[in-house]
Amino acid sequence: MRYYIIAGEASGDLHGSNLIKALKLKDPKAVVRCWGGDLMQQAGGTLVKHYKEMAFMGFLEVLGNLRTIFKNIAFCKEDIQAFGPDVIIFIDYSGFNLRIAQWARENGFRTNYYISPQIWASREGRIKKIKRDIDAMYVILPFEKDFYEKKHGYKVSFVGHPLIDAIGDRPQPDDTGFRVENGLDPKKPIIALLPGSRKQEVQKMLSVMLSVTESFGDYQFVIAGAPSLERDFYAPFLKKPSVGFVSNRTYDLLSLSYAALVTSGTATLETALFKIPQVVCYKGNWLSYQIAKRIITLDYISLVNLIMDREVVKELIQGNLNTKNLRSELAKILDDDRRKKLFEAYYELEQKLGGKGASEKTATCIVENA
Repeated sequence: MRYYIIAGEASGDLHGSNLIKALKLKDPKAVVRCWGGDLMQQAGGTLVKHYKEMAFMGFLEVLGNLRTIFKNIAFCKEDIQAFGPDVIIFIDYSGFNLRIAQWARENGFRTNYYISPQIWASREGRIKKIKRDIDAMYVILPFEKDFYEKKHGYKVSFVGHPLIDAIGDRPQPDDTGFRVENGLDPKKPIIALLPGSRKQEVQKMLSVMLSVTESFGDYQFVIAGAPSLERDFYAPFLKKPSVGFVSNRTYDLLSLSYAALVTSGTATLETALFKIPQVVCYKGNWLSYQIAKRIITLDYISLVNLIMDREVVKELIQGNLNTKNLRSELAKILDDDRRKKLFEAYYELEQKLGGKGASEKTATCIVENA
């Protein structure tokens, strides 16, 4: 069969690549055309457009790039029409994907959604579009099934979280070799800095994260460089002697870290699954934040706390994300008693996410129902 997959971010590229691998196992004759990144291309998809060209963050940034966004939408429709897929698979990235889904349904294409838009967090009214335009939805968070089925009468499939496989199947890197290769101190424990993958958020987050480094001289801080950004972009942040840099090896870095400062997003869940104590950070454009605050109805912003339905990891948001607070919260997660409680909560979290095989379960459903 012919599959057209659309992902618009680094996390979507990861999950899309594993889905492509699973599809090819279930359907050896699968032909995959995709919007995504290097990982999806390496998995065997023909890459149409890279997510680096599509990553716009916040309301103001989106408004400033409307012309590009509409050009991408028009091009995507033309490309789908020319390819003629048996099924279109959307991965998160709802602002773009729901527009394409409406057009796809009107033009007779079968539509599947893998990794639900976060309509449980904001703009719940989008459920009408999903019911109208999506033939099958595969969700990865345990509370999403009740949200869709009990609250909105829309049947979905809970397939478990793909990060369980992506993280659980990775070999442990050699600590000494990793440190030597990346010019890191051979003995100091590592505190990982995960500032995000978009230029706007990295610029906002790193300056605050780096402001605490001098207070923790017994540790070394290492920035996880995003695959979407060049090393030169990080150069201004690498002037402190206590700060290292690792490009496109976030999982290896996390697996060897003692603690982490993490920008809110998928990375908070990844860090938890590596069992690394963390402080969750978020600071956005002032106007974008004011708008988001009025439409998002959640008690927490990190996936860890949302899934557990309680505060497991500390969240420092907007004005509360400052040097004083960050220094205080980082000190807490370096304490042995606090770390033990976090580890216990992390194990409980992993149980809630279901077992292995999310990509395989999703691929099986897509192939059998297409």
